[in-house]
Amino acid sequence: MPDPAAADESGVVAVGADLEPGTVLAAYRAGLFPMHVGNDLLAWWSPDPRGVIPLDGLRVSRSLRRSRRRFGVSVNVAFDEVVAGCAGQPRPHGWINEEISTAYGRLHRLGWAHSVEVWDDDGSLAGGLYGVGLGGLFAGESMFNRRADAAKVALVHLVERLRAAGATLLDVQWSTPHLASLGAVELSRPAYLARLDEALATIGVRPFADPEPDPDPL
Repeated sequence: MPDPAAADESGVVAVGADLEPGTVLAAYRAGLFPMHVGNDLLAWWSPDPRGVIPLDGLRVSRSLRRSRRRFGVSVNVAFDEVVAGCAGQPRPHGWINEEISTAYGRLHRLGWAHSVEVWDDDGSLAGGLYGVGLGGLFAGESMFNRRADAAKVALVHLVERLRAAGATLLDVQWSTPHLASLGAVELSRPAYLARLDEALATIGVRPFADPEPDPDPL
């Protein structure tokens, strides 16, 4: 993969290639992630600064603690539905097209991509998130809400799983005001790559070893 230091001011390192599993996983290991520019051009990104959520720094408000009690949570039960939910969210620069959905669905079936689902009490999908896990890294790709706070509940559950499993790095690509309110911080590219090397060297991290739904709502 190309050197992340070759990125332009927008964070684009290179364009082209494919979304085969080996290509995508090599990109994450190199500190890159795929996202289209416009409708067709596949680009590989390394933003500087890079958004991360410290696993010991997630901010859980009192209202969010109350919201957790309203939902049930599962992992890896409805991956395709979560990706579709993320793709359907109104965003100014939506990037989850059919090619991306297919690629991450393939990674999920190979055991590399994972989802956290949040369920309403009527059994409907209220929100969730998905991303890629490699060693001690979880690279968050997207999240969505159909009910207030559902995506935040998914994030809290993800962080708790990552911490319990010994993961060290939760990458969120860019820090938005929304993510900053939850504890996201920005790292320079060199600092992120150093943290990434440490995370990839971590062994025995299996936060999604059990794919069954949790027995009780949070």
